[in-house]
Amino acid sequence: MLNLTAADATRVATDLLCVPVCEDESLHAAAEVAALVKRIQSLPEFSGKKDETTLLYDAPETKARRILFAGLGPAGKVDAESLRSLAGRAVARAIEMKLKRVHFVVPTPEPLGLSLPEAAAALMEGARLANHIFDRYRKEKKHSPLNRIVFVVKKGAASRLKPLVTKVEAVCRGTLAARDWVTTPSNDKRPDALAADIARRARRSKLKVTVLDEAALKRLKCGSLLSVAAGSSKPARMVVLEYRHPGAKEKLALVGKGVTFDTGGISLKPPAGMEDMKSDMAGAAAVAGAMLTIAELKPALNVVAALPLVENMPSGSATRPGDIVTSYSGKTIEIGNTDAEGRLILVDAIAYLVKTAKPHAVVDLATLTGACVMALGERIAGVFSPDDRLAEALLASSGATHERCWRMPLPDDYRDFMKSDTADIRNLSSTRWGGAITAALFISAFVDNTPWAHVDIAGPASISKKGPYCGVGGTGFGVRLLCDLIENWKPLS
Repeated sequence: MLNLTAADATRVATDLLCVPVCEDESLHAAAEVAALVKRIQSLPEFSGKKDETTLLYDAPETKARRILFAGLGPAGKVDAESLRSLAGRAVARAIEMKLKRVHFVVPTPEPLGLSLPEAAAALMEGARLANHIFDRYRKEKKHSPLNRIVFVVKKGAASRLKPLVTKVEAVCRGTLAARDWVTTPSNDKRPDALAADIARRARRSKLKVTVLDEAALKRLKCGSLLSVAAGSSKPARMVVLEYRHPGAKEKLALVGKGVTFDTGGISLKPPAGMEDMKSDMAGAAAVAGAMLTIAELKPALNVVAALPLVENMPSGSATRPGDIVTSYSGKTIEIGNTDAEGRLILVDAIAYLVKTAKPHAVVDLATLTGACVMALGERIAGVFSPDDRLAEALLASSGATHERCWRMPLPDDYRDFMKSDTADIRNLSSTRWGGAITAALFISAFVDNTPWAHVDIAGPASISKKGPYCGVGGTGFGVRLLCDLIENWKPLS
């Protein structure tokens, strides 16, 4: 779908030619394109301000049916995310216009403080991620994705940037797969069905796949995980995916929370907003999407992933507040609230990987707490880790991908809030404050001595208002973050 061409942009035959424009700097070395920009900027209605656009039809100097001039604002304020957003908006507009082809003129990146690969990759990501429509449940398909998205670069650059197309395509495919899993309604992704779908795609990607059913989880004594699934008619699953690189010595473990629907269990959630709980498996979706991507890109790092998949339902067989369950690690857990369920499935999956895979580090992703959304809002994830190097690596990847994260504290004295009079630990804090912190501290009790980071994605996992390159529903947040982390992995020891 994404293509590169080294050509004179004014001689390209296309439905829409998108030309990025800054209000204070020239971004195009080609004299013909620069002349077009200068002419358009002479008009009072377009100066190149951020998000400002204007269309030019059938310009005699070009073969394009339409030219979209898209403003970036002052060059000094432009970054890679600005280019992603510009490309996403351009593609969305082309889809609304029912076009089939779009060509982007890749700007000269020096005035923006970016390299050519950085600028091209950002445009590609924004365009590819925006070229996606979730309409499988609509009888009437109002719009269709574009057939071709082409990036016009100067001569000599196309061959150099060609590997970038392969990489961006793979990362975006993984992100869009995660989006679709999250947006799919819960009746079509019960734990067994979701496990089967992920396993099928993973096997097709040549990953090693193991699906642990309820009987296997009972044999492993994953009592914490199974306690969450106890009220559902659909039994739990845990999908284990493994990627091996022949030359790699390091191993990273990934774990993603996979509650395919969360009613809260016996501690029932209020009705308002419960329909959004289909997104409570966004952590598992992100990890699965990242694994599909790395299977294509083949980074020099061994990666193993565990996806605990459950449905949290109230029934006569459901776990009750006050119950005590035994986790895979052997630690007993007093259930203070059945709606604090995500941490219960994560700790069994993490402990299982720590023991069986012996990774050098563990990263878990989870839509874990509303408290994290209260602290950071809907667009930023919280990173909790006692390991500075791992936390800094995640924050670096956050900056590179604009999957924004903020490091949160893990004060040791907050562990006192998780103490139980009758079990080794309690799944609910004794205080209503700092819920994202105490949830992370609960998980940390099960990681042994392995370097570990927890990413609470409760805020950015889904959106209710369309963004520049993401529609309403699942965002796929975490796929690009994890792929960048893996691509740039450095040993922690």
